[in-house]
Amino acid sequence: MSGSEEDIIRSRGNNERKDTERYLSANRYYRSLFGEKVYRIALDAGCTCPNRDGTLGYGGCIFCSGSGSGEFASDRSLSIRQQLASAKSRVSAKILSGKYIAYFQNFTNTYGDEEDLNRKYEEALSDPEVVGISIATRPDCISERMYGILTELASKTHVWIELGLQTIHEKTAVWMRRGYDLSCFDKTVKRLASIDGNLDVIVHVILDLPGETKSQMLETIDHCSELPVHGIKIANLNILKGTDLAFEYEVSPFPLMERDEYIAFLGECICHLRPDIVIYRMTGDGARRSLIAPSWILDKRTVRNRITAYFREKNIVQGSYWISRRLNPS
Repeated sequence: MSGSEEDIIRSRGNNERKDTERYLSANRYYRSLFGEKVYRIALDAGCTCPNRDGTLGYGGCIFCSGSGSGEFASDRSLSIRQQLASAKSRVSAKILSGKYIAYFQNFTNTYGDEEDLNRKYEEALSDPEVVGISIATRPDCISERMYGILTELASKTHVWIELGLQTIHEKTAVWMRRGYDLSCFDKTVKRLASIDGNLDVIVHVILDLPGETKSQMLETIDHCSELPVHGIKIANLNILKGTDLAFEYEVSPFPLMERDEYIAFLGECICHLRPDIVIYRMTGDGARRSLIAPSWILDKRTVRNRITAYFREKNIVQGSYWISRRLNPS
């Protein structure tokens, strides 16, 4: 084991945890970093995607909606400053201190005119209440100039780069029209993680993809745990109106996990996940107006309470399997 792995095991060796310590939540991470709760504001930089503009294809990934997975982002016709002001006015009652992370969410936010994108990043950071910037993108859409921009940003603020992996299995990746292979993803994660400054990588994973077994899904979680990623967003597959996935589901319906089955499997995934990886999401988050299935994710409070209760009942602790495997490699 490396020294860093020994430190992780030493700090997380006790499986008897309080409910708030069973996994490393984004809320707990933000509080440790900023001393209080921080709110993420979804912004629209006016980007597109190589899966949509003809570079790789025109339909986007099979599950991606017309908003580019940005159902909760602001109006792209507004400037970044206007989007921030509008979003802050909507959430001001939820956050007392007024600390925000500017989240460039929909489509591919390093794809396009790099200088124009940099101006938009800087415009967001010019707001004194913005304490960091999160950029959702693809591993095949970061140019040399963009690496330079990200390096400069990381020297003066907190930067999170969100990359959509979804699965490590090539057959599924081809089916979803992801457009890049696993080696591309891995190389990009390692290069981003090597940047000096406050830059961290968050990986997106989707569970319950058609044709994948639970063992295959756990292999994706295990793979993420071996990479220098800071955080993860885990989502169950959401079927949204207007997507090619919705058409496929209508023509030939395939089973999706029910709530309790998903929560039980999520617990297994959390045990496999390296204990220092911040968990930013544990279920899908489709908008009510566009969600076809599974409908149970719309009752967020009940799902959250069920996850808490199940983790307590089964003594689910993030990284318990990961630690056990390293202590007993045979």
